[in-house]
Parts: sequence; C-alpha cells; structure tokens
Amino acid sequence: MLTQMQNYDKDLPFIFRLIGKRSEDGIESQLMVTSSPFGYRRMAELIRSERETSCAAILYAHWYEPEAPDSNRSQFVKEAREMAKHGAVCLLIETMWSDPDFFLKRSQEDDPQNSVQQVVDIRRAIDFLLAQPDIDPDRFALVGHDFGGMYGVLAGSLDKRPTHYVIMAATPRFPDWYLYAPKLEGEAREGFIRQMAQIDPISHVGNLSPAPILFQFATDDFHVPRDRAGEFFAVAGEPKEMRWYQAGHGLNDEATQERMAWLTNALSLSKQ
Repeated sequence: MLTQMQNYDKDLPFIFRLIGKRSEDGIESQLMVTSSPFGYRRMAELIRSERETSCAAILYAHWYEPEAPDSNRSQFVKEAREMAKHGAVCLLIETMWSDPDFFLKRSQEDDPQNSVQQVVDIRRAIDFLLAQPDIDPDRFALVGHDFGGMYGVLAGSLDKRPTHYVIMAATPRFPDWYLYAPKLEGEAREGFIRQMAQIDPISHVGNLSPAPILFQFATDDFHVPRDRAGEFFAVAGEPKEMRWYQAGHGLNDEATQERMAWLTNALSLSKQ
C-alpha cells in the first residue's frame, strides 16, 4: 500500500474543471470538478483573496458524521473565507467519506485500496494547491478533522510538503473505526489489524517532524477516548501542542477560534 501511495504519477495533468466562480467582499471562490487518476470525479473549492499576493496555503480535509450537514467540503467554508482575508489560499476537498453512506457501503476488503486512492487524491490536491499563483510553499498547512486528520497525517508523512498541521479529533489507528462495521471476529479481525498497521496514522505521525502540529481533542468524544488521544500525541515529534475542549467529536467554536489564531501565527498571516 505504501509503495502505491508514494509512487503515484506526478506527471499526470491536472484536471480541475471550473464550474462556477463568485466574488464577495474581496474573496473569490472557485467551484471545481476534479478527475481522480482512479476514474471518478469529486468536487473541490478554492478560496482566496482577490488582493493578496505571496500567500500561504491551507488544505482542508473534512470530518465524517453522516447525520451532520457539514460532513463534506462545506465544513470549512466559513473558516476558509476568514483565513483568505488574512492572506491564505485555501483548498477544500471532497473525499470518499463525503458520501453519507460511505461507511455502510465499504467493507474491510475495500479499506486498503480505498486508502491508497484517498492518499493519492490528497497528494494530487497538494500538487494543485501549490501550483496556484502567488503561493509561498514555505507556509503551507494541512488541516484535517476525523478521517481528514488521519489521512492527512498519512499523506503528509509521505509527501513532506506541508509545513504545519492541525489534527482534529483523529484516532491513531484505522481499525479503531473501520472495525465498527462490518463486524469481524477471530483471525479475520486480527488479520485486518495487522494489514492496516503499516498505514495507521500512529505509525506515521512521527515522520511529520519538524513541522509543528496542533492536536485538538474533545473531552466528550466517544470515538476518540482520552487514552487514544494521548497515545497519538505521545509518538508525534516536536514541536507539538495538544488542546482539549469541552465538546463532542465535532469540537466547538472555541476550537475553531483557537485553530484560526494558531494558523494565523504559524503561517505569518495578516492579523488585520
């Protein structure tokens, strides 16, 4: 799996088809359809200031919560517009879990190849974002929530281009969640755990160093108990910081404000 994630064809042409553009209060949003090397299409949105030059870059990967209306690229639209006002070019991507029924449709047999494709898609999104005009590649953050954080860690560890990370309410191992359903028992369960170990985020988060990492966790999160969060944080390299919020898995407004302030400082954005 790792070899496939590492050795994707970087010479494939970008296929980001613009389907809509709008400007409001000096912020331009471009809605695009992207064509994956694996034959499917997904949506993406690029948000930037119409005035800023020498911009930082932020790639946002959303969470998975099938009953939440923002379990898709829309999760970070408001935040991205604010960050664009301060001098960041932001790319919001659609993922395999943008489909509310994603988790029920998949199986453990699907998970390895799905993971390969998702990591390659994230790396292609990085290619596209950093190819935009006026981007400063030395100021590039990857922000991911839930699966977005987990696959963000894995993609970043192989790619090395992000200079900063915000990992939100992510669990350290894929089987923590992929074994919710379908149920596996005995050797089938243990075999799946062994198979996924090579790509588990906890096996790769140490490779992000020396990029600074902000971990954001919730005190009332069924999906990421405190001990798992602590284990994940413990193996990450320095510099790193962990913050806790009185919230559930979706985090809260305090987390949003602290994340935006952290990114503003880390990426040397305008504070106006």
